[in-house]
Order: sequence, then structure tokens, then C-alpha cells
Amino acid sequence: MHRLESRHGRSLRAAPAALLCAAALIASGCSDPSSSAADDQPDASVGSSAEQPASQVTAGPGSTGTFPGDDWETVSAEDAGMDPAVLAEVAAAAEAGGSNCLVVTRDGRLVDEWYWNDTGPDSTQEVFSASKSFTDVLVGIAADDGDLSVTDKASKWIPEWSDTPSDEVTVEHLLNNTSGRYHDLATDYGQMAVQAPDKTAFAIGLDQEAEPGTTWVYNNSAIQTLEAVLSGATGEDMADFAQDRLFTPLGMDDSGWARDAAGNPMAFIGVRSTCRDMARFGLMALNHGDWDGQQVVSAEWMEQSTGESSQDLNAAYGWLWWLNRKGPVLGPETASGGAVTPADSQLVAGAPEDMFFALGLGGQIIAIDPTTRTVVTRLGPSTYPPDTVKFTTDDAARVTTEAIIEDPQN
Repeated sequence: MHRLESRHGRSLRAAPAALLCAAALIASGCSDPSSSAADDQPDASVGSSAEQPASQVTAGPGSTGTFPGDDWETVSAEDAGMDPAVLAEVAAAAEAGGSNCLVVTRDGRLVDEWYWNDTGPDSTQEVFSASKSFTDVLVGIAADDGDLSVTDKASKWIPEWSDTPSDEVTVEHLLNNTSGRYHDLATDYGQMAVQAPDKTAFAIGLDQEAEPGTTWVYNNSAIQTLEAVLSGATGEDMADFAQDRLFTPLGMDDSGWARDAAGNPMAFIGVRSTCRDMARFGLMALNHGDWDGQQVVSAEWMEQSTGESSQDLNAAYGWLWWLNRKGPVLGPETASGGAVTPADSQLVAGAPEDMFFALGLGGQIIAIDPTTRTVVTRLGPSTYPPDTVKFTTDDAARVTTEAIIEDPQN
């Protein structure tokens, strides 16, 4: 039974938002803190490398209809309707930005991939806040199962919040960063992300700062409480739930989820993955939650998460996904408290409005464009090497805005 419910009709007021990520503090807050290494594998089974043909399904609007099996079907840039010279420029920008890998897919096929810093297709690393988008999909799966609704009070699974000002915080407030839970940079990125051995307990124990639904703040601690919501609602460990319901169905055999020192999976960061596995996740999102005919998460959930702004304060935010919708934008760079931008701003100016992103510390990127059916993934160290130019969402979006020369589906 699916229990997705409406989220509109609120009156919100502007407030300063927090930084998307903060240096390498979060990196040292993981039980598995290493950033990237060619031979480093997560706590997850590694699948067969035997090549398997991609499968075909009937595609809906914006869908690709093609999915990788154990390996990806490859296609040349020219046959994919893309300009190889532009792709080479994007790859050069990624290399100059200290990237570990860059993968470009279109219509579910691998167009090209690049690896640097002694990494390869099986190299895993922490993807930092890009993990939040994975957490959203897990919440969506639980909603599809009927285990929770976005309008449920979080106190249903966090009894410490009952009969307190936090009692009115809903699951949706946690998904769209309007929970009003206490936040400051030192608490969020120092005490919670680095120092607290039990990050869920620490996050639950913070105070309520504002009325739920009245402020937009990029609050890692509030998002971490979704670990308690998910485990309570599903009766399963969140990392095990992700393995069974998300990583395994998508063939993300090189991916896993890190835990804090107390053994809790981390909802605000924690996914360890590869560029190829991240591309699988992006392809599932591009296909409205479908993977080769299996509805991993409902199309309705993905539309609510990525298809429209989740509140009125920040047009660039859905449910734990970054959007390219026009409006006042508090993005990954301006979210440190900068002024709200003009009403017609975009996260990536000039790129399609229906693009959406999973983003993390150090330029971890999944850029998904339904218009051109492309997915771009980039991974790199948690901090940029000295004297490098950051590889940003603008660079990733060049695949959409400049590299497309024709549509093979026409």
C-alpha cells in the first residue's frame, strides 16, 4: 500500500541556510573514513564481471528503456548523438579538478569513462552528502510498503520528541530541510559529524529551534534522525534495508553503507560507491524508480522527490535531492548563509529545469537530465588538491547543454 500524501499549502519565511558540506570534518566522522583507493572495497559482496547484454523495456517519457546487466553496454559518443570533443573538454576539467573518475551515460548505455589517481571501475569511496539522495529513496520504499507516510510525525519512531516542541516535526520536514531542529556549524559539522560516537542519539537529543515548516536549513543532524525513523518504521537495519531493496536490485555490487562508532548507519553521509554504481542509481532515478521492469521505488515518489521544489524557500531543493527549478535558490555554495537569489535563479543557469542532482562534499556528483536522458557521475577526494579549479555542477551540465548534437530516439 502506498501512502504518499500532499506537502503543499504551507506559508514559509526565509532564513539563513547552512553549508552543504564542511571541509573534511565529515570524512573523519565515518567508521570507514578513507576517501578513495583503487583496491578499497566496502562491506558488500562483489558481483561477477562477466559481460551480460543490456535488457530492453518499454520506456515512458524521459525514460531510457535500456539497463546494464552485470556490465554496461557501451556506445560511441557519435552513435549516442554526442560530441566527443565536448566530452573530452568536460573530462579535462574533471582531471584538472583532481577527480578520481567521470562516467557519462545516455539512454542507459556507457558512452565514456575516465579514471585518475590510480583508480579504476571498481574503486570505491565515500560519496558524502550524495548519500542523502539514497536515504530519500529508502524512505520512499518504506512509504511504498505502507510502513510510513511523509505526513507522519517523526515522534512516532522517536519517542524522545513526544510532548516536546519537536512533536510536530514530520517525515517530510526532515526530507526537505524545514524541520526547524537546532543547527549551528560547530554542532552540525563538529560535534555530530565528527565527535559523537552515536550520531543518531546525538541528533535526536538536540533542541527544537524553530517551528517546523518555517525555515529552510541544510541540517545534517536532522537528516541523521531519519535513521531512527527508517529502522523503526521498517523493523530493519537501514544499511541492510539498502542492500536488500536498493543496491542488490540495481546491481550495485561494489557499494555499501558505513556506520558510526555505535553501529548506526549514517543517513546524512555513509554510502561508499563507484562511479559506475552511482550511474546505476542515477539511471534508476531517471527511469522514475524503475529498474529493468522492477519498480524499486514508485514513480510517484520520485516525481515528488525530484520533479518539483519541496517548499517555497529554496527552489533548488526537493526531498534530499538538488533541483534546477527556477526560483529563489540556496544552493551548495550559497547555503552558507548568503542572500536568497532572485526569483528566476537556477542552480545551473541555462541547463534544463528538470535536471536534478545528488551532491556531496568534494564535488561528488550525480547529474541527471530527463530531457537528454543522460547521467553524469563524478567522484573525487573530500578536499580539492591545491591550485585546482573545482569541478562543479556547471561542468557536469555541459554534457547536457553542449555535448548533445542529436537525439538517437528520433
